[in-house]
Amino acid sequence: MADRTRSTIDIAAAPGEVLDVIAAFESYPEWAEQVKECSVLTEDGDGWADQVEFTLDAGAIKDQYVLEYDWDVAEDGTGVVSWHLVRASLLKGLTGSYTLAEAGSGTRVSYDLEVDLTIPMIGMLKRKAEKLIIDAALSELKKRVEG
Repeated sequence: MADRTRSTIDIAAAPGEVLDVIAAFESYPEWAEQVKECSVLTEDGDGWADQVEFTLDAGAIKDQYVLEYDWDVAEDGTGVVSWHLVRASLLKGLTGSYTLAEAGSGTRVSYDLEVDLTIPMIGMLKRKAEKLIIDAALSELKKRVEG
């Protein structure tokens, strides 16, 4: 089993507010620095995106890929938003999740990520890259929600 990378951040907002930002994919290029384009491809009519296409430019990693989402969230916004890779050019695998939980008067967000590339990469370097992606995503999410 491959190693996953995890990081957590506290955001001074209700879980529902954080979830709203996570679910607003078309606005990702406005606040997620590495996401250049993002569009919802399919939705089941429940208001949640099922498949989303991203154009990523993360320095050495540039790719266009599609993720499929699973929304296991309560009405208050707590729960888990998970995803897995449907197709890509450079990425061979991409699975991850946001776990949103109440934390005092705000939300604790845990982000798990596992990236598998078509090019070989030493495990230590891969985990370091995953950690950089996660830390950037969480700090950008916090800034967007609290801003």
